[in-house]
Amino acid sequence: MQRLFHDHPIPDALRGAVIALGNFDGFHLGHQAVVGRAVQKAAHERRPAIVATFDPHPVRHFRPETPPFRLTTLDQRERLFAAAGADAMLVFRFGAELAATPAEEFVADLLGRRLGAAGVVTGEDFTFGKGRGGNAQRLREWGAARGIDAEAMTAVVLDGKRISSGRIREALQAGDPASATRLLTRPFAIAGKVIHGDKRGRELGWPTANMELGSYLRPAYGIYAVRVRLGDGSEHDGVANLGVRPMFDPPRELLETVLFDFDGDLYGQAIEVALHAYIRREMKFDGINALKARMDEDAAAARRLLAAGPPLA
Repeated sequence: MQRLFHDHPIPDALRGAVIALGNFDGFHLGHQAVVGRAVQKAAHERRPAIVATFDPHPVRHFRPETPPFRLTTLDQRERLFAAAGADAMLVFRFGAELAATPAEEFVADLLGRRLGAAGVVTGEDFTFGKGRGGNAQRLREWGAARGIDAEAMTAVVLDGKRISSGRIREALQAGDPASATRLLTRPFAIAGKVIHGDKRGRELGWPTANMELGSYLRPAYGIYAVRVRLGDGSEHDGVANLGVRPMFDPPRELLETVLFDFDGDLYGQAIEVALHAYIRREMKFDGINALKARMDEDAAAARRLLAAGPPLA
């Protein structure tokens, strides 16, 4: 899988590609339908398949004060796109220049001249260009004039509602990772490097792998049953506290994960923690002994939930 950027030259072998175009944050069922169609079209026409995404998200440019909301990092999206059959990921680096690009110029200059796209697949609600001046219909019209075959996929509906990244964010913020899993087709996962903490977990008999949340959406604070993937590809069950640790001062927002039946040094390593089930909210206890007792209960609950399998039903 190659990672390309819109302001860098495109390799000759990837010109004439079919491009799936969208934000694709989360890469949920609806996004998968768009990318799946682009990959299918590319295979039928014997062309490369490219998935294009925007980073930073345009919202971060226009409303920088917006709280963190990302569901995936670029690295996560790259892995997901590769698994879907794409040959490359194209990153539109969104900033003032791209925001000021008129929609028709986006089609003619970026998609046509720079990328040499033969086809483009989007969602039916996709908008682009300065002031959102472009939509799926205009993309078809402007693309046809330049030899670009554009099509739009209808929204994917589940439980009578359109699947969207916003719907996934609402589920996670409500402490409902099971619903988010159904929409994503996999558990929401936070990736990052393990950092040094204050060793509180080790003192309590539960050494933790600590991570900062960065630009990720903040799911409901609380205790989760998790599955952790390490850099070597191995997976480990665990239990995690996501929040500000109300028992300790000063408050510090962290994802603190205990890996069951694991003894190793993870500091500095890149890991991915998938939230499988919500156990309880964060709370303050009457002393360390009460906290330790509840941590034992949480770990037992996490083991039971993970042994029961993913909550997809």
